[in-house]
Amino acid sequence: MQYLRFARLLALVCCFGFLVSCSSFNKLQKTATDEQKYKAALQYYEKKDWYHAGLLFEELIPVLKGSTESEMAQFYHAYTQFNQQQYLLSSTLFKKFYETFARSEHAQEAMYMYAVSLYKDAPDFNLDQSNTLTATSALQDFINNYPDTQYRDETTKMILELRQKLERKAYEKAKLYFKTSGFNIASYKSSVISINIFQRDFPDSPYNEELAFLKVDAEYSLAQNSLETKQKERYQEAMTYYQGFVDKYPNSKYLKQAEKMFESSQKEIDRLTKLEVEREKEKQLQKQQQAPANRPGKVTAARQ
Repeated sequence: MQYLRFARLLALVCCFGFLVSCSSFNKLQKTATDEQKYKAALQYYEKKDWYHAGLLFEELIPVLKGSTESEMAQFYHAYTQFNQQQYLLSSTLFKKFYETFARSEHAQEAMYMYAVSLYKDAPDFNLDQSNTLTATSALQDFINNYPDTQYRDETTKMILELRQKLERKAYEKAKLYFKTSGFNIASYKSSVISINIFQRDFPDSPYNEELAFLKVDAEYSLAQNSLETKQKERYQEAMTYYQGFVDKYPNSKYLKQAEKMFESSQKEIDRLTKLEVEREKEKQLQKQQQAPANRPGKVTAARQ
């Protein structure tokens, strides 16, 4: 019971303190000079009261334009938004800062924080990765501009993490095409194309073994479900993918499954080749049968 009373009392005190604080801040906004507001903004910033500091800096930036305080007001304002996890806004503010104050001692840090803001705003791998690409590009640009930066290790780590997101996204996309292939033959083709793109973009990925096998499977399944006129070519393609797979992963756990597809492809190619030979023989036979058996002899005039 006493604990409940204490909790209520503490809540009332906090509420009262909040109201007093709001009242004091409102008074500051209405009556204080620009100099007083700037000092107050710095104090809020030091206390990590990002919200109130951000409000004051935002209000002061147009007024301080051209003054010595203008540069720092914009720099701190960007940080207040970053620390409130408003990453899209902070990225805009940091970018504006290093473009406006390119010679500032804080320009490098601002460019770094612009990239970090984009990194923080990058979505999970299962969502659209446009922002991830933008963040990766910004981080790479920062490294290119400042190769000896103190932030190099952190930047490299973030780039690798973002690339892993892109890698996972591409992997899931390729697998999704494969999973839906049974419902749409075009998905077999899309699966093979996606896997080829993945292997090109991520040659060292740990997913490549599985995807190399799935490429064999997708091409083999595509051949099975194709028109007979296209089957031979596609079985041959499946065998080529198999050879690439087994050369690179001779001890793969998918090897036995892949071998069955290879052997089946070879049998189908042999069967289709025999059919082609038989049809060609039949075609030639029909031509012979259609030709006239006896041609009329040449008529010559009798001598007189």
